Amino acid sequence: MSTRDCLACDEYNRLSRRGFLQLSAATLAALGAPSWLPRVAMAGPGGEDSTRDVFVYIYLRGGADGLTLCVPYGDPAYATARNLTRILAPDGTISTAQALSNSNFFGLPPALAPLTQVYEDGKLAIVHACGWIVPSPSRSHFDAQRWMELGQFNPANLFTGWIGRHLADTGAVVPGTPLRGIGVANGLQQSLVGGPACLPIPGLALSNSPNFNLHGAGGTVAARRASLATMYNATSDPLRTEAAIAQSTIDLLAAIPFSGYVPAGGAVYPTTSLGFSMKSTAAIIKNNMGVEAVAIDRSGWDTHSNQGVNPGGGMYTVMQDLANSLFAFYVDVVQNYTRNVVVIVQSEFGRRVQENASGGCDHGYGNCMFLMGNRIAGRQVLSHGADGQPGWPGLGPGQLFQNLDLKVTIDFRDILAEVCANLLNNTSPGDLFPGYTATFRGVTAP
Repeated sequence: MSTRDCLACDEYNRLSRRGFLQLSAATLAALGAPSWLPRVAMAGPGGEDSTRDVFVYIYLRGGADGLTLCVPYGDPAYATARNLTRILAPDGTISTAQALSNSNFFGLPPALAPLTQVYEDGKLAIVHACGWIVPSPSRSHFDAQRWMELGQFNPANLFTGWIGRHLADTGAVVPGTPLRGIGVANGLQQSLVGGPACLPIPGLALSNSPNFNLHGAGGTVAARRASLATMYNATSDPLRTEAAIAQSTIDLLAAIPFSGYVPAGGAVYPTTSLGFSMKSTAAIIKNNMGVEAVAIDRSGWDTHSNQGVNPGGGMYTVMQDLANSLFAFYVDVVQNYTRNVVVIVQSEFGRRVQENASGGCDHGYGNCMFLMGNRIAGRQVLSHGADGQPGWPGLGPGQLFQNLDLKVTIDFRDILAEVCANLLNNTSPGDLFPGYTATFRGVTAP
C-alpha cells in the first residue's frame, strides 16, 4: 500500500493544494511593499557566535499519530482502543515495538527502529502528551498549523513566526550573512516569517544536485545577471537591497558542491524529498555560510483510513522515510561534525485514541515531539500525568480529553522556549510566544 492509500480529510487536501499560493505570500512580501507583510532583511549586527546550535525544524503536516510514533504499550487501554492500528508490545523481534532499555512502558514502532540507536546513545528525547494547553483546541489542520507556527493560540494580530522572531532577537552567527534561515518549501513557512534573511528554497528537496541560478539559456546567464544588477541598483530601498540579497544568496548556494557532497560516517540518505532535504541541509551546515535555522516539511500524516502501521502500509512508509532521513543526518552531522545541531520534529496535533471503522484515526489532541542533538538530554520519554507531575495521563475511561483524545499535559512552547534559551542563546524567550510564560522541562543538556 502506498502513502496515497492513507486517505486524508478534505480540509488537508485543500490545504495541500493551496499551500503554494498561501505560502507564496511570504515570498511576494520579500519584494517590498506592504509593511505588515514579512520581508527579507539583511542580518543585523552581531559578532560570530559558534556556541549556538544550528536549528533544524521538521514539521509533520497532517496531524501525525503520536500514539504510533511513540507507542504507550504499557497502558492496557491502548490495546483496547487499537486493533488494525496497534503496535504490539516488544518481544525482541523487529515486527513489534522496539524496546527502550530504560522504559517498560514506551517503545518505538518498527518503522522507526533506526532511531532506537540514537535514543540509546543519549542523543534523542521524546516528549509525549504534548501540544497546546488551552481550553478549546482546534482540530482544523489550517488553524492548528498556523497558530503553532505563529507561536500564539488564535492570535488577533500576529503575522510573524516564532522562529522568525527568534532570529530577529539574536544577532547573526556570521555577521553580514545574506541568509540566516531557509525554508525547504515552495514558499516561506509561517514559522520563519519575519526573520531577517530568511528565504524559501524548494530546490533542496528535489534532487541530490540542486541548481541555483537564473532559469533560461545558460550562455546568457551572466549578461542577464548583470542587467538585473544594474536595473535594481537604480531603484530605491527596500527593492534594491532585496535584489542584492537575492543575487548574493544565489552565489552562496551555487558555491556549495551539493552533487559532490559525501556524507560522513558512511551515512546514506534516502532518495526521497525528505532525504534530499536533509542531505542538502547537511551540506549547507558544513559549508559554514551562516545559516542558523532550516525548516523542512514532511506531509502524508493525515491517516483517516487505512493508516497502515505495518510494512507496506502508508504510515509505515512515511515513518520509515522519517527514520532513515533522521538517522543518516545523525551519523553525518550530529556524530561527525564539530558544530552542534539540534533537530526538532513536531506535528499540529495527534489522532484520536480510538481507531475508526476504516482502519484509521481521526483528528485528535495530545501528541509527541522528537528532539535530537548532542546537547539534548536524551534517553528519556518525558511525560506528565493529569496532575502535572511526571507520569502518564492515561488512555482509559475518564482519562481522555473530551472522552476522545490523549490529554496534553506538557505545552510544546515550554520545549521550544527551552531549546531557544539554552541551545540557541536567545536571552528573550518570552518574545517567542506572546502572552505565555514557559516552564523549562529539562530537555536540554550542557
